[in-house]
Amino acid sequence: MNAQKRDFGQAVAHATAWPGKLAGWLILPIIFCVLAAVLGGLFRVSILLEWEEPILLFDTSLTVMSLSEMQWHLFAIMTMLGIGYALHEDRHVRVDVFYAKFGPKGRALVDLIGDIFLLLPLCYFVADFALPFVEMAYKSGEQSDYDGLTHRYLVKAILPIGFVLLAIIGLGRIYHHARVLRDRSPQAATSSKGS
Repeated sequence: MNAQKRDFGQAVAHATAWPGKLAGWLILPIIFCVLAAVLGGLFRVSILLEWEEPILLFDTSLTVMSLSEMQWHLFAIMTMLGIGYALHEDRHVRVDVFYAKFGPKGRALVDLIGDIFLLLPLCYFVADFALPFVEMAYKSGEQSDYDGLTHRYLVKAILPIGFVLLAIIGLGRIYHHARVLRDRSPQAATSSKGS
């Protein structure tokens, strides 16, 4: 970020992107789950720990299968929250070969059009589709069929949450890029990177 102050859109996008930055640390428990599952399989141990009272996700035991499933759930959380962070930091993949040749206002226009007509509709449709998916998992008490994790609705809820956060970041970007296009000062034109 330049030394210039963030505008409102950048501030909204920045505040909404921080869960994605924190989600990067989920790689550590993912590594632990992979190692524990591999070692449990190697030594032919299916149940690693047991306890009396059921707890969220694990019920009454920690099994090799629950660790195997947990690594995929953590990866899903890391990905869904990280998408918004990557967009905010302008580290997402671009396929526009002309974008790099545009000036700051041209890039702001491309980003504005893309965010309005591609990003926001995608976020709406995915979040809208995912909510009944989460509700069905919650009402049915969906859980693993293979002695793995319980409460599957929790990981499924990350899908709409991730896309709602992405939409908020998109709204912040739209505000910022519209401001760059409206502003006639040379300082505003040079600050159109990211949001």
